[in-house]
Amino acid sequence: MTATFDGTTRAKGEPMNEREELANILRKRSILKGDFTLASGRKSSYYINGKMTTLYSRGLHLAAKLLLDRFEEIEYDAFAGPTIGADPIIGALLSLAAERDLDREGLLIRKEAKDHGTKNLIEGNLKQGMRVILLEDVATTGGSLLKAARAIEAGGGAIAGVYTIVDREEGAETNLAEAGYRFLSLFKVKELL
Repeated sequence: MTATFDGTTRAKGEPMNEREELANILRKRSILKGDFTLASGRKSSYYINGKMTTLYSRGLHLAAKLLLDRFEEIEYDAFAGPTIGADPIIGALLSLAAERDLDREGLLIRKEAKDHGTKNLIEGNLKQGMRVILLEDVATTGGSLLKAARAIEAGGGAIAGVYTIVDREEGAETNLAEAGYRFLSLFKVKELL
């Protein structure tokens, strides 16, 4: 048996499915059980802290690789997302895109515009007509993603798709679809619990 990055074992020579490896990392590092109040205000018996996976080298690498593979059939110019959940994902996607000879921009969307300097709400090189893939680590109702989408559109960009690592299945897909956005996730929460 051979040890893997996520602490599981597999038969020597048996290839590890990257999606299942990422699922194991999420289960081990990001899913907490208890009584929690979510950003949406809802109560939950579990909490998913996606940053515990995306701030871990193997977890971030797998998430970015699986996401970038999904983007192959989409026309887009940039990756964007609400800070802080999307920050590591965007950095990893930019690095992997460069390895694949893809010329892409990264955009970070603040909760509020800065009150000094350039007073930017969006950090990065957003240009008129830029096609943007919007990202987040975990989506519940999709509220932060909707706010981020509005910011990108107000800055002249167009949303090419909305993606998350984990969909908690508590309204994000419906809310984003009603707003006219295509929403996909690497995992539905039921696959991880």
